[in-house]
Amino acid sequence: MVSRRVSGRAVDRNRIKRIIREAFRHNQEWLEANDIVVVARPHAATVSGRNLEEALTALWKQLVSKCKKS
Repeated sequence: MVSRRVSGRAVDRNRIKRIIREAFRHNQEWLEANDIVVVARPHAATVSGRNLEEALTALWKQLVSKCKKS
């Protein structure tokens, strides 16, 4: 769920959700069996889709490396 605080327009919120789902689908095999909660911030509504997907991929790589350490 992307709240109205991120963007007042449903079109923008749905775009963010689509990008998050697509980024997850592309990186699903190496994310292993982790449960991930994504909290979108208002800046996400102004960022391009490619930049948002690249940022998510980088964050998920950090998450996987932290999970392997513990």
